[in-house]
Amino acid sequence: MHAGEFEPVRGVADLYVHDAGMFDTDEYGAVYVYDAERPIVIDTGTGANRESLFETLDEIGIGREELSWILPTHAHLDHAGGAGHLAERYPNAEVRVPEKGVRHLVDPGALVAGTKSAVRDQWQHYDEPAPVPEDRIAGLVGGDRIDLGDRDLVVHEAPGHAPHHAFYHEPDADVVFTADAAGIYVPEVDTVRPTSPPPQFDLDQCLRDLSAIEAIDPEYLCFGHFGPREYEPSLIGEAKRAYVEWVEAVREKREALGDDEAVVEHFVEASQDVEFWNPERARADASLNSRGVLTYLDRVEEESEE
Repeated sequence: MHAGEFEPVRGVADLYVHDAGMFDTDEYGAVYVYDAERPIVIDTGTGANRESLFETLDEIGIGREELSWILPTHAHLDHAGGAGHLAERYPNAEVRVPEKGVRHLVDPGALVAGTKSAVRDQWQHYDEPAPVPEDRIAGLVGGDRIDLGDRDLVVHEAPGHAPHHAFYHEPDADVVFTADAAGIYVPEVDTVRPTSPPPQFDLDQCLRDLSAIEAIDPEYLCFGHFGPREYEPSLIGEAKRAYVEWVEAVREKREALGDDEAVVEHFVEASQDVEFWNPERARADASLNSRGVLTYLDRVEEESEE
């Protein structure tokens, strides 16, 4: 699948995955469209390539008056940047996001500034988000259900990646929309890679979030990056190991180098060996993820001193 294309999710009726074409990397940005009785878009991409998403909805047969829900998994702009643009085009759609993300989508100024600071020159792949009108958005908490008419989505808070992060479970098809709670599954190398952005990545909570997915024991996982795959219990164990080993690698490199910028540069340079997405994105991810772990380690140290 390439940028702008979509295809059915095998094994799950009425569910489609759209490639948002983010960061010039095929399948990096997965947007899910559930053509239920009350249709829903789960995650939105950055908004930069929103016209192709509109075309996908048209081809699936969801008209401008028919979309019921716009459901970002969290407020990070690679998942929610298109929410306001979708709300403008689909006037009957209600936006729902974990409650700590509501303010960021209503007034995205601070989120944009933080994103620009974090992603730096990668901002070229984003678009300025449109604010979501306050009367079109509401917050979600764990246990809430999104009514799709012929099925429900159940909300599970998963704040290890960010405080405004959740994953969603559709019990009938037994599919979990993981967002970033299970890391990034990369089909090309059949492995899970951590995602640990600043400033509020929390390793311990990430491991609890992974355990929550493990307890559901679903049939399918719909990752926020690189799309869906059938669930295997070993995948969660692999993700847990990947997160623990990644944080320990950053900790050890900080102790060895004694300089955080040198730590970041080390992992940026090491990312040049990554061949399954474009080099620019690999370097950006390495910088973002290492900075997130360094911030986490600082917070753990401060808490231990209190």
